[in-house]
Formats: sequence, structure tokens, C-alpha cells
Amino acid sequence: MRVLIVGAGASGMLAALTAARCGHEALLFERQSRVGRKLAATGNGRCNLTNTSASAEHYHGEDPSFVRGALEALTVPDTLALFRGIGLLTREEYGGRVYPLSNSANSVTDTLRFALEAEGVKLISGDRVRSLERTRSGFAVSTESGASVCGDAAIVACGGLAGEKLGGGKDGYELLKSLGHSRTALYPALAQITTAPEYPRSLKGVKADCAMTVYQGRTPLASSGGEALFAETGVSGPAAFDLARTVSRAGEGLALSLDFLRGYSFGEVLAHLRSRQESAPGITAGEAFIGAVPNRLARMLAKYAGLKQDAPIASLDARALKALAGAAKRFDLPVRGTDGFGSAQVTSGGIRTAEFDPLTMRSRLVPGLYACGEVLDIDGDCGGYNLQWAWSSGALAGRLL
Repeated sequence: MRVLIVGAGASGMLAALTAARCGHEALLFERQSRVGRKLAATGNGRCNLTNTSASAEHYHGEDPSFVRGALEALTVPDTLALFRGIGLLTREEYGGRVYPLSNSANSVTDTLRFALEAEGVKLISGDRVRSLERTRSGFAVSTESGASVCGDAAIVACGGLAGEKLGGGKDGYELLKSLGHSRTALYPALAQITTAPEYPRSLKGVKADCAMTVYQGRTPLASSGGEALFAETGVSGPAAFDLARTVSRAGEGLALSLDFLRGYSFGEVLAHLRSRQESAPGITAGEAFIGAVPNRLARMLAKYAGLKQDAPIASLDARALKALAGAAKRFDLPVRGTDGFGSAQVTSGGIRTAEFDPLTMRSRLVPGLYACGEVLDIDGDCGGYNLQWAWSSGALAGRLL
């Protein structure tokens, strides 16, 4: 059987590799000049290729349980064994995150490229697929260069809108819509949250562990925890990334609340400050939290609390100490939105999963048509979950069940 795979990102490459290993003739179309360009940029160039905790609880969409069939068809151990078999060695780091032993995303794309070549997958790159049409015997792909290629089955693996500079776009949605499928609204996910700039700008480059909550008025909408990275216009890092889909969807009137001492109650933080008054009366308000948070952040907490940074801690009364403790426990920033699809790592929303069989990735509407990866209405938490979905759904689609 000849199968046409549109999109040579993570899911498309796994679909093509699996199809070829199942004895099918696999033709892989990629509009970029090389495969896996977006993949090579993931994880700050390191490629967090999976997470040992991957399960449906870490995914989002109209029906997050849709992922179960794919995750069972190609489990995390299966994925690691597959990569080891094509030459990629890996290591597990904090939070179950798995990276190439080389610490380079290029190792992932290169080993996949070598494997595709070894299995005889034909790559047509640098030529955008303009249309995918149903024919009497299967499907026909037409490209911008004027080429027309026919096949018995087709797999759409074009990805989503996220990472536009690296190849993200609407092609996959449009191809599937032309064949009768529908999609949800699309939002940027795993993106920087933009806020009022005063404090982030002053803290640019500072990293801090924290608990993070998005509020709409007094109502908490979603929470996350982990590393926050302050940027020129807001907050980045894993904790912020996991809240970006909520910010994108929620609208206006949002605030981002950061708790920099999430392992301590307000009372314990206040007691710590009183202890510092007694044991180190010579330090200032801006130095009160040095030893607990990064130094620049410690000074900013005093400013946020409305205190002079050089005020001696011994001079602070009960109200000032409570304000300083409160700044560490609830550092609120008005939210303006996210950085958008240009810098987002993944798209929230996509082609409706109800229109596909979760045990095969086969379309319920069009015989012989499959879809996988980000083009579908599934997105995962930060930490390797999105790539595991790409590997698993791509491999399942490539079996052409």
C-alpha cells in the first residue's frame, strides 16, 4: 500500500517510519527544506522528548481521554526502546523528563532522518502541499510546484499554528476541513504570559521556584508549580507555560499570582521574618529574604510591599512585616495575555477528535484517512507530554489499522 504522509514533524516522521516498517510504501511531504525543524528547537535546543509520567491526566482538549489508545499502542518504554534502536541514547532528569544523552535536539532529528532513509521512506521537501483530495482509488496530493502524487491512504500530520517561524500554520486544518472535518477554536499554549511590565522588567533573567495561579477577579481558574523565568514583558518558564492555555481562553480581568515560598504558610513566613529581625537586625528589608529567594527578587519583594529597600529590618513594625510576608506569598501581576502563536510551543484546540477513532487514528468520515499529532484537538502539559503524544499518535496512525 502506498501512503501519503503530509508533514515531517515529530508525528509525521513516526507515522512514515512505522508505515515503512509495516511494509508500506511511505511518501513524506514537508513544506520546509528539512525535516523536524520545530522539533530541533524544542526544549531550548535540548528536546525533552518524553515524560515517564505520560498519561491522559496530562492532556487537554474536548476529550482528553482520546489519547489513551495511542499512549497504550506506543508506551513511554516502547518509545525509548524505539529511539535506542535507531541509535539515540537518553537520560531521565527531574520530573520524569527525558532528554537525549547528547543534550542536543539535533540528535533526535538526525537519528530519525537516518532511520527514515534506511527504511526507504521517500521525502519530498521544500514543496508545500496545496490540496489533498479523495479519488476513486484513494487520495491525491497536489503541491505548489505542480506535482501530483496518488496513494492508497493518507496521514495528515502538519502540526498546528504554534511556532509559526518554525513551520507552524493552518495547512493541516485546511486539508482536513476540505475533506469534511471540523475544528475547534485555536489558542496558543505553552507560551510566555504577558503582564504589566514594571516588575518583570526589573527582574528580567531571574529564575525562581514558585506556585502560580491565574485569577479572574477573586476566582482561581488554574494553578501550576515549578520554575518561573522573568522576561521583559512577563513571565515564562514551565510554571507559566502550563497556565498559558487558561490565559488564552479566559479573556480579560486576569491576574497572575506567584507564591515564592510555596512550601511555607503565611504564618511560617512571618515567623521567619521575625526571626531575622532578632538574629540579623542589621540587614535591610530588601535583604530579608536573601537565602530564601534569589537576591534580586528579595529586593523587589520589599518594593512590592511598599517598603524602602534600605530600611533596617529592625525598624519594621508588625504591619510592615505582614506586607513583606504577603509579597512573598502572593505577588500579583495584571495579565495582558500571552506572547501568541509566534512563540507558543503548542496549539490548544484543533480538528475535533470525535471525528477520529482513538484506537487507530483513522477518520470516521473518510475511509483511508488518518491524522495525528498537534493538528488534532489534543495538547499536553509542559515537560515532554506533547512529544509523547506526537510519537504515540504518529506510530498508531502509521500502522494503517
